[in-house]
Amino acid sequence: MAFYPLQVAGLVLGFFGMVGTLATTLLPQWRVSAFIGSNIIIFERIWEGLWMNCIQQARVTLQCKFYDSLLALPPVLEAARALMCVAVALSFSALLIGISGMKQIQCTSTDERVKAYLLGASGVLFILTGIFVLIPVSWTANIIIRDFYNPAIHAGQKRELGAALFLGWLTVAVLFIGGGLLCGYCCCNRKQRWRRYPAPARLAPRAPPVPCTNQQKNATGTALRKTSTSYV
Repeated sequence: MAFYPLQVAGLVLGFFGMVGTLATTLLPQWRVSAFIGSNIIIFERIWEGLWMNCIQQARVTLQCKFYDSLLALPPVLEAARALMCVAVALSFSALLIGISGMKQIQCTSTDERVKAYLLGASGVLFILTGIFVLIPVSWTANIIIRDFYNPAIHAGQKRELGAALFLGWLTVAVLFIGGGLLCGYCCCNRKQRWRRYPAPARLAPRAPPVPCTNQQKNATGTALRKTSTSYV
């Protein structure tokens, strides 16, 4: 199977993308407290994630608490939770399908065409995972930036971009690259197979028979009579 490094690189990047998706979902540093003003003495730092919020005091103790009620959460947070959970499931499924399409794995099929299609499907799922990660990360970042520059919001309620958002953007880039490599491998494999087995050329249509004229019919009849006479 040609272009073997493409599928290896695509699956490795897909694996890192799956790990990044899971880490982005679980980390609480989506929204961090913003320190505005001239006071440089900071005793407390607030982290807000999809599942919990944490308070770090004097950079020593860290206390985290899961959200008590699911229905009392803002709609933005509920939508981000749902999208990230779907992204984790898609990335895991894409990795399993991609591993099934490897050359050394014989549990699915030995046909190169089937394995190429499995790797192509894995690449599409990785790209779709990147889209599902990009939506909540960018949506949350837009809300944070909008509220930060809103003068009607108190300075103590303003938040800044957390490390989980930057990890999410990096994960999206890795997923897009890995999925693109797998899709490219599928396309290259198909082109190579077409070159190896070209399509059969179409047969040229036969020319219609030319109708005989009366002179040709008379000449043919005379020749037949002479032949029969000679035999007699």
